Amino acid sequence: MSRAMIRRRVWLAALATLAMAVFAETVAAHGVAKRDALFVQAINGPAIGPFLYLGAKHMVTGYDHLLFLVGVIFFLYRLKDVVQYVSLFTIGHSITLLAGVLGGIHANAYIIDAIIGVSVVYKAFENMGGFDRLLGFRPNTRAAVMVFGLFHGFGLATKLQEFTISRNGLVTNILSFNVGVEIGQVLALTAVLIAISYWRRHRGFLEHSFAANTVLMTAGFILVGYQLAGYVHG
Repeated sequence: MSRAMIRRRVWLAALATLAMAVFAETVAAHGVAKRDALFVQAINGPAIGPFLYLGAKHMVTGYDHLLFLVGVIFFLYRLKDVVQYVSLFTIGHSITLLAGVLGGIHANAYIIDAIIGVSVVYKAFENMGGFDRLLGFRPNTRAAVMVFGLFHGFGLATKLQEFTISRNGLVTNILSFNVGVEIGQVLALTAVLIAISYWRRHRGFLEHSFAANTVLMTAGFILVGYQLAGYVHG
């Protein structure tokens, strides 16, 4: 084994270990902040501005959603493709967010968040060429992004369903929250795209892309494990 290969594997192991340590700590803090939760429950009537802010904040700080989107856009070089895939994700999570909160459709939050973790693992595995090597073909990525978007929307819905929200102005507020999520998504993805575009200019991008997606997959497995543990003990 060459020295370059050894260094690469050491670097990969270090990144994976760091991801496990940092991400495991972060997972426990995910959700709606207590201060925001109290504010939401105190609102009686339309409050467009506050719900726009809360939606944007939840997406910008929603590491599970962002990890999946990072995987989705990792190898997308054209803005047209980025818009197409992100739009599919947006349609999916908007449907289930609105159906969950306005339609009263409930699902176990731990199971939904575990599936969201699976979506991160799935996309990282696809980026690593895992399906091509294992199955000899790659599943339809557009369909997968759309389907996983539905679960991500339920993940957003379960966070809001934990609180007693006034029916007065509910439709306006939830629509505002959804628009806020889209605003936060655009802001977060803009920053990610700038970072990835800068990285792509360097020769090391393709060389280290496998390692980067291994770290992404590690984070997904941590999320799955944490949520399943919560389901069993909860």
